[in-house]
Amino acid sequence: MMSRTTARAVSRTGSTRGRSAGVTLIEMMIAIIILAVLLAIGVPAFRDASLGSKLGSTATNLVASVQLARSEAIKRNRTMTLCSSTDGATCAGSDDWETGWVVLDPDGVVFQAQEAAPRTILVTQTAGPNSLSFQPIGIGATAATFRVCRDDPVGAQERTVSLSASGSPTVTITYDRSCP
Repeated sequence: MMSRTTARAVSRTGSTRGRSAGVTLIEMMIAIIILAVLLAIGVPAFRDASLGSKLGSTATNLVASVQLARSEAIKRNRTMTLCSSTDGATCAGSDDWETGWVVLDPDGVVFQAQEAAPRTILVTQTAGPNSLSFQPIGIGATAATFRVCRDDPVGAQERTVSLSASGSPTVTITYDRSCP
């Protein structure tokens, strides 16, 4: 025979009658609110990180082209030119570099053609001549400054690529929103 205590224990553990196996409306609303808050925080942070990556990549490509033009000038003992280009073969003669750029020798032979920057990125030359020439000793003709930034107001990050008269490039991260 079963004791009274054992019978109660069996009836409590053996039956799920009266309990709901689903989620209540309040629990669902709380979960949706938490998800909305996490998305509100996470999406802008992800977009800002993605923007920083695109800006950094474009600035690094420009610095690599400067270094290539300088090293080829030394290696070949010829003047090398870095300039903006729309077709990847000739100089465009403008200070808008987001369409791409090329490294050329005096005969017009292309050593490197950089394709256009991503659609949302602006690359403008803010100081210096429209084309940069590197002498056979590796020195540039003049100093130049480039601004790499986003073409819409979302995100305050920018990159400034400065080129000294000696031909040495530096990249600086700025947040002054001075892009055109």
